[in-house]
Amino acid sequence: METIASPSFFSSSTSLSTVIRRRRCSSRASILPDRTSSPSALRRNFPSSLCCRASMSNSTRTSETEIKKSYPEEFNGSKEFSIMSLSPLDGRYLPKVKNLRPLFSKYGLLRSRIMVEVKWLIKLSEIPEVEEVPELSVDARSFLKAIVDKFSVKDSLEVKKIMEKTNHDVKAVKYFMKRKCESCPEVAKVLEFFHFLCTSEDIDNLAYAISLKEALNTVIFPVMVELSEAISTLAKNNAHIPMLSRTHGQPASPTTLGKEMSVFAFRLCNKGEIFSGLHILGKFAGAVGNYNAHKFAYPNVNWPSIAEEFVTSLGIEFNANGTHIEPHDYIVSLFHAIIGFNNIVLNFDRDIWSYISLGYFKQITKSTEVGSSTMPQKVNPIDFENSEGNLGLANKALSELAMRLSISRMQGDLSDYSVLRSTAAGLGHSLLAYLSTLQGIQKLEVNEFRLNEDLERSWDVLAEPIQIVMRRHGIPGSYEKLKDFTRGKNVTKESITELIKGLDLSENTKSDLLDLTPSSYTGEAKALATSLDDAIDPLNGFRI
Repeated sequence: METIASPSFFSSSTSLSTVIRRRRCSSRASILPDRTSSPSALRRNFPSSLCCRASMSNSTRTSETEIKKSYPEEFNGSKEFSIMSLSPLDGRYLPKVKNLRPLFSKYGLLRSRIMVEVKWLIKLSEIPEVEEVPELSVDARSFLKAIVDKFSVKDSLEVKKIMEKTNHDVKAVKYFMKRKCESCPEVAKVLEFFHFLCTSEDIDNLAYAISLKEALNTVIFPVMVELSEAISTLAKNNAHIPMLSRTHGQPASPTTLGKEMSVFAFRLCNKGEIFSGLHILGKFAGAVGNYNAHKFAYPNVNWPSIAEEFVTSLGIEFNANGTHIEPHDYIVSLFHAIIGFNNIVLNFDRDIWSYISLGYFKQITKSTEVGSSTMPQKVNPIDFENSEGNLGLANKALSELAMRLSISRMQGDLSDYSVLRSTAAGLGHSLLAYLSTLQGIQKLEVNEFRLNEDLERSWDVLAEPIQIVMRRHGIPGSYEKLKDFTRGKNVTKESITELIKGLDLSENTKSDLLDLTPSSYTGEAKALATSLDDAIDPLNGFRI
């Protein structure tokens, strides 16, 4: 039985990677929990310090029983729930993206909101000037900690019922907390200080920031790295295999298969480094960002300093300049970076699709799979096509979010709140695309016969080195002579040999040209592919 658990909050050393475990991409490109991997092994590339520090110890988790009682169809082998889903992310593709659920589901968002509310009450109790909230005892803090750690699907449904009356998400969270804390005498005395001096956006912008950071560092980035490494391995393993290039779809100077794969690995890792320069931000300055109520109620408190301490305690960087909302510029930059990464993967998908259509790759088959309902022989590149389709959906969603989130009327409106709920769609389709591409790569088998066959049919590509040598030795009209010799002509090994022998060049130079073949005319392609490790470092990026 796997445990779908939420992060345990408040401990600085715990991240979701200790709870949500990901299997290295199997033949089904699954990211379901891997019972063979230790938590320390899973975290070796993504230390917990990169994740939100707003975590409790992992001694208590959301009850697996509670979740399974709430959603029995998903855990009893029944497909009814998935079949009734409107989105394929919650239906057909749920097993591949389910690790995003504890973070971006309604349950996940509510839990993050409750964590922020609890942390803020504790922070208030530590401010001497706020005498109405005495410093909470160890027992009271443990009581509050348990509410977050043990927050269950049942609890989230209780909040949802309150929400049906209030028609306000964050207010419903406040009422839930007041009910939940009535049984603790010490906390019951300060119930009115839940959500004290806060606007809803103070809570929500931090809740989304926490979820986003955890999702990237523990779910999205590890798969990005895995994909980059898979393409890098493809490059190095095939660094020596010559391949006919194509520019404008036409034969061009030869390369190696590995070198062309190395270009994608380099591009993806370069994008990964961009993420390291981005910062997850949070505001906590009240209704319009000025600490109006704070200053009036407690004029002697340095509220900007308190807000910065609080926000950074959650593992989020502080934004001191906001309005009602955190302006979301960091999210815009982040989503644009993801779109850039996605476009490179899309380019890779289309190129591999083309190489498969040329016969340069075969696809390893499974006896149980069907390629066509009427053509038994078909083996289609469905993984790369699936990835391409999902990348399109992901980029559309992320582009719309980036466009909308950077604009808010005056001091704030609800347009950002409405679209932020779709963050999971952009990230979910991206994740699904990466896993599909990984699955496709695992099925690839290089067809050297077809690669060599195309090269042997393309002796005209040697027109380039021949005219270069002719020009070097001062033969007039070298380019034009090779142009007349090759364009629209059937150029063969024999005709190239005859041409070289008739050139006004030294015998040594002619010998060098006669030794040249389409397969050997690859320049430094092999060296470029084999030196890939010196050029890239996937683990130096892909963190935020």
